[in-house]
Amino acid sequence: MKRYVYINDDESLQELYCDNQISNRKYTVLNFLPKNLWEQFSRFMNQYFLLIACLQLWSLITPVNPASTWGPLIFIFAVSASKEAWDDYNRYLSDKKANEKEVWVVRQGIKKHVQAQDIHVGNIVWLRENDEVPCDLVLIGTSDPQGLCYVETAALDGETDLKTRVIPSACMGIDFELLHKIKGVIECPNPDKDIRRFDANLRLFPPFIDNDVCPLTIKNTILQSCYLRNTEWACGVAVYTGNETKLGMSRGIPEPKLTAMDAMIDKLTGAIFVFQIVVVMVLGIAGNVWKDTEARKQWYVLYPYEGPWYELLVIPLRFELLCSIMIPISIKVSLDLVKSLYAKFIDWDNEMIDQETGIPSHAANTAISEDLGQVEYILTDKTGTLTENRMIFRRCCISGIFYGNESGDALKDVELLNAVAGSSPDVVRFLTVMAICNTVIPVKSKTGAILYKAQSQDEDALVNAAARLHVVYVNKNANILEIRFNGSVIQYEVLETLEFTSDRKRMSVVVKDCQNGKIILLSKGADEAILPYAYAGQQTRTFIEAVEQYAQLGLRTLCLAWRELKEDEYQEWSLMFKEASSTLVDREWRIAEVCQRLEHDFEILGVTAIEDRLQDGVPETIETLRKAGINFWMLTGDKQNTAIQIALSCNFISPEPKGQLLLIDGKTEDEVCRSLERVLLTMRITSSEPKDVAFVVDGWALEIALKHYRKAFTELAILSRTAICCRVTPSQKAQLVELLKSCDYRTLAIGDGGNDVRMIQQADIGVGISGREGLQAARAADYSIGKFRFLKRLILVHGRYSYNRTAFLSQYSFYKSLVICFIQIFFSFISGVSGTSLFNSVSLMAYNVFYTSVPVLVSVLDKDLSEGTIMQHPKILFYCQAGRLLNPSTFAGWFGRSLFHAIVVFVITIHAYAYEKSEMEELSMVALSGCIWLQAFVVALETNSFTILQHLAIWGNLVAFYVINWIFSAVPSSGMYTIMFRLCRQPSYWITMFLIVAAGMGPVLALKYFRYTYRPSKINTLQQAERMGGPILSLGNIEPQPRSVEKEVSPLSITQPKNRNPVYEPLLSDSPNTTRRSFGSGTPFDFFQSQSRLSSSYSRNCKDN
Repeated sequence: MKRYVYINDDESLQELYCDNQISNRKYTVLNFLPKNLWEQFSRFMNQYFLLIACLQLWSLITPVNPASTWGPLIFIFAVSASKEAWDDYNRYLSDKKANEKEVWVVRQGIKKHVQAQDIHVGNIVWLRENDEVPCDLVLIGTSDPQGLCYVETAALDGETDLKTRVIPSACMGIDFELLHKIKGVIECPNPDKDIRRFDANLRLFPPFIDNDVCPLTIKNTILQSCYLRNTEWACGVAVYTGNETKLGMSRGIPEPKLTAMDAMIDKLTGAIFVFQIVVVMVLGIAGNVWKDTEARKQWYVLYPYEGPWYELLVIPLRFELLCSIMIPISIKVSLDLVKSLYAKFIDWDNEMIDQETGIPSHAANTAISEDLGQVEYILTDKTGTLTENRMIFRRCCISGIFYGNESGDALKDVELLNAVAGSSPDVVRFLTVMAICNTVIPVKSKTGAILYKAQSQDEDALVNAAARLHVVYVNKNANILEIRFNGSVIQYEVLETLEFTSDRKRMSVVVKDCQNGKIILLSKGADEAILPYAYAGQQTRTFIEAVEQYAQLGLRTLCLAWRELKEDEYQEWSLMFKEASSTLVDREWRIAEVCQRLEHDFEILGVTAIEDRLQDGVPETIETLRKAGINFWMLTGDKQNTAIQIALSCNFISPEPKGQLLLIDGKTEDEVCRSLERVLLTMRITSSEPKDVAFVVDGWALEIALKHYRKAFTELAILSRTAICCRVTPSQKAQLVELLKSCDYRTLAIGDGGNDVRMIQQADIGVGISGREGLQAARAADYSIGKFRFLKRLILVHGRYSYNRTAFLSQYSFYKSLVICFIQIFFSFISGVSGTSLFNSVSLMAYNVFYTSVPVLVSVLDKDLSEGTIMQHPKILFYCQAGRLLNPSTFAGWFGRSLFHAIVVFVITIHAYAYEKSEMEELSMVALSGCIWLQAFVVALETNSFTILQHLAIWGNLVAFYVINWIFSAVPSSGMYTIMFRLCRQPSYWITMFLIVAAGMGPVLALKYFRYTYRPSKINTLQQAERMGGPILSLGNIEPQPRSVEKEVSPLSITQPKNRNPVYEPLLSDSPNTTRRSFGSGTPFDFFQSQSRLSSSYSRNCKDN
């Protein structure tokens, strides 16, 4: 599908396309209430509470006042609705500001001042310097004589460097006075969200041009929310407006991510619900039996009219309402609140501010902080993520001669400097390709110095290196490039630019030497994209050796080449290129196919080696996180040897003999199959050995493995702690994340560039680095950090604390609700199993929402260990990864504790106050008081580190309980008149409270003491060492050692695993070319590896697509 935009003729398009009114609002005044309620009631838990609240309105079955349920329900719903309303109001204000901004437009040849929301498709929009672009425009004119303008795209993709945009060739030379009269049509695709692509055609009507088709690309556009910089004015045709702009199309609500803890809480809620139904059925039967056998004997018990439905419906529903408190109504709002606080803690963490740039960490997703503590796999990009993305030209090989090997800096190599001074033809050609085979724009500063505007750090390094070697790219005027060498200026006319793509892995420029008229193809790219295409007679062995040598040093390599073209050859190819460039369907693929027709028979000029240094703290961070049981995969577009050396430098793998790399390679299915079989055999044999084994795979072999041998590759992923995937595309990065997720691993993906966005969004947790490639990855991520080293603190400190706190909060929320519910059940057995409530409506309503919530919420400040201890002993993250603090077993413990405490409260209260003169309200208040006292001591016992705020919350909440009830006791109509006054004057009341606390907490304290003294966990040991103030034991003394990681990097060989059994059956059960057989279960891993993966005996159900 495509659209036609008629320039300067908007009347026919006004009804066909939307205007430029932006609307990011989720609600309107009329639909807010029904839409918000619908969204809230779409959740099962809210539906459940609504059903309970509605049943409370049936007076025949409700044991309490309906306000006890409706009050908390309305309060919680009102809080959620208010938050949504506030957020939507802020969106409305932002939209209003953008829509009412005044801009200049041209309509039918007349220049007008209108609001931005009144721009129509086809209007010509005029912009001045520093103006924000109100919609997506195709440039048709600028103040620059070369037709250039500069735009800041930070609001769009986060990249802070200015980008150049150029008017289409068809608009070059059109007089300024005629621009507002221009007529024509733009044929473009329907709106989409791809900000890096715009395949369209422009055809101007006479008298401007004779209907020739002019291809348009993204470089001919300026998109909404960009800013015009360093350009006096520019004008463009509106092609996409309103919410149909590329930015508007990319806006959307991302799919919510469900944490492992949320999934577990949902399962536990389901289990409680089933238990509740069983209890209701049992009590319903017991109630009906008691009514039929005992109630008749007691004349004072009055039952209402008994219809045929009474026994089956009324009494069971009464118990359903009585037991509905088992699922705490406050749990969701409590979890949402504390999760928001977790995110704020990350935002406020001064330890995670990059001192160099001042960039703080930021949590964009407030719902998944606990998952940080359960990460099992980290998949990381290399360039800009592990490295600084500051490219420095270090070495080169020109025509077989190596420069910079001795000094480590080719720019200071005497031989190279002499070759430049002597105008060596090979060296000059090499430097010329470095200088102009790019998309760099030279700009003169106010001081006269030449600055380069480059979209690639590699290109910036190359063009600056060429300048330092006296081949200076000095000017670009339209399509004419000028370089200065030895005092003379050489001009080249750019005929075509063949831009870099991840598939072609090279870029080329077709230029015409203005001095001699020769047409030359200049190319640079990856070695596999250049060297195989050398002309037949050229020897490339030296260049291959150079590439390998530089890669062994961890340097980034590019091969440079050129080829002289014949005039007729170029003209024939140019027609094909123009045709491919003007197609709207599969333009990129067709251009690549045409480029392939030209990019061959190269004369290889040489190889460049660029250094990209590691960021500070990267090796230490990776080593620490590997000790925490986290597995690392490096996913990079770099060549194999470069990636391996970086991996060694980063402590991804240990050097030999402790480390071993297994290579998976091959260009065909059979080759990949055999390689994968050998690697799997070696992995199975060595998995129980104290060796650090990793596998290496390139993009080609990976594509075959994922397509044809997915099950085998999945097993390999499970067996290996480390993987190095090189020459991979953005889509392959996302596929690898999906593969690990399908095996139920918690994944974290981290990157810094636009090519990492898919991987980041696919992972359970996405982390973006606010780097030199902009903020596109950071904006797509759940968390953004300034440097890779902050990942250690993000996971070990924030992730672990968040997990521990949520584990306590969620289980405690169920515990406190179950205590009250069990007391209600016990009371039923002494009240004729009638479903009568012991507690009044006000007490029930306040219990969950007020009396027991505040102490729990301040538990977000609790720290079981200091941050220093956690960082020093990363292995304790295992408890989070394995789900040790929240699982059916721990929940059963809290369930048992709630049952025990309910028995204690009920038995002691009944024996102390169940005499003839006691009122039921007194009995109720004593039982409630006992629960509140127990809750205070339970929270205090489970708190590891006290602050003043926590003391105030726990004990101040206890005081508030009495103050509130004293107030109610002073109100004659409250039903609690004088109750608390009378109780507080009775010594028996305080003795009862003491007995309840002593009986309830005594066994718990004894059990805790026994566990800490005789069966301490590793965390308990560290806690004791911290509290005693003595030296903390090394983790090696309290945990089995994992595979060691050496800091010093030594050479590591890449081995093709030897086949230890000369005769073996093919292993790949899903291989189309081998005999099929099932996989074995694999051999055990070392302790931490097996435990962090929940043990290899917990066989994962890996999905095989």
